[in-house]
Amino acid sequence: MSALAQNPIIKGIYSADPTARVFDGKLYVYPSHDIISPVEPERKWFCMADYHVYTTADMCKYQDLGVILDQKDVPWGNPESYSMWAPDCIEKDGKYYFFFPANVKDGRGFGVGVAVADKPEGPFVAREKNIEGISGIDPCVIKGYDGKYYIYWGGGGLMCAQIKDDFSALDESVPSQEVKFGDRTFTRVGVDVAASLPEGFKEGPFAFTRNGKYYLTYPWVRGKAGDPGPDGKPLDNHTETLAYAMSDSPYGPFEFKGLIMKESPTGCWTNHHSIVEYKGQWYLFYHHNDYSPEFDKNRSVCCDSLFFNADGTIREVIPTRRGVGITKATAQIHIDRYTSIEGAAIDYIDVSTPFEGWKTIFANNGDKVTYNSVDFGKGVKKLTFGIIKSNGAKLSVYADGKKIAAIDMVPSEVRLEQTVKMTAKISGIHHISVELESGDAEIDWISFK
Repeated sequence: MSALAQNPIIKGIYSADPTARVFDGKLYVYPSHDIISPVEPERKWFCMADYHVYTTADMCKYQDLGVILDQKDVPWGNPESYSMWAPDCIEKDGKYYFFFPANVKDGRGFGVGVAVADKPEGPFVAREKNIEGISGIDPCVIKGYDGKYYIYWGGGGLMCAQIKDDFSALDESVPSQEVKFGDRTFTRVGVDVAASLPEGFKEGPFAFTRNGKYYLTYPWVRGKAGDPGPDGKPLDNHTETLAYAMSDSPYGPFEFKGLIMKESPTGCWTNHHSIVEYKGQWYLFYHHNDYSPEFDKNRSVCCDSLFFNADGTIREVIPTRRGVGITKATAQIHIDRYTSIEGAAIDYIDVSTPFEGWKTIFANNGDKVTYNSVDFGKGVKKLTFGIIKSNGAKLSVYADGKKIAAIDMVPSEVRLEQTVKMTAKISGIHHISVELESGDAEIDWISFK
């Protein structure tokens, strides 16, 4: 199963909490996998039983390499807890180490375990025991500038600890303290790296290094709906932003710098992410409930470009439908994943089957969508429209303002494909626009041949 780099980048199953890593020149995405609970389908909560891995060489086409670990294959975990939450994966000395949280089989709460493989896509084999001392979720592992490895995790705060080189246990130097939680007293290990950060719920730490600095990024609920935000304007909703802080040390103290992404405009409660550099460009992977508008516990992975300022701070990322990558003209180009839109509307083809995707509705003369970065190669001769329905519409297609095709659509109330010859030669990479001249139509996709 594969998907194009139009947000969401993963289609066919629900996916969340994406960790993107680069191994041997290819980019791999390790998300969690949202499902409806098979034992309590009426329970409206997060439910995850296994992990898939996806790979891409061009940031445009993602291939699902299948399940790499199931809750039934974790010796220390509860095989029926459905709590395989945000994971991570790193390479060391030719081996691949997959870090994941799960409910412990004997006792209460979460542990973090490690599964090992010889390839990024597995097969991964979980170790017999989880990492002693970690009681939490959402692990992230980095190699520090000192050559040592550090693991970050969430659940009751954001914690960090040095981990041994074989990732079997925390280093003996890691500090610990006794903490009371309700009627329980337990030993908390590691350093609370959130101690210097603004108040508000935090989880899902993702750390990385760049230009001598340590970056701590995390989902953060900064206030209730209606509370004043940093700009003085009231917050739209009580959901997670993506925030970040910087330090000279993996343990901090971290200096809060601001937001990477604001709250979801549609109110999706969670966001979870990773940041990676690939072929000279940085990217933000995150999730949203695009394919599940009525239930925000079924999320889907998205990706957008990320940029740094000269001082190392991160520019805010505005989520897009278009996503990233250069789309081949011969692919099905879903113009509902537009770069910009004027007048036209976007809606689900069938809200009861959201993985079918969206349609672009052209209803008024001048309605227009633009889709950037299409590669026509050495040239194309024909253009096919995937039409959902049409009332004798006439549409024109432009490449960087030059008219390259036009179609008089056959009136129809059922799906059909209609092909026309190009009216102008076109090659190379261009931004394309589709504009309604008359009539009305609902379009699924276009594709050049």
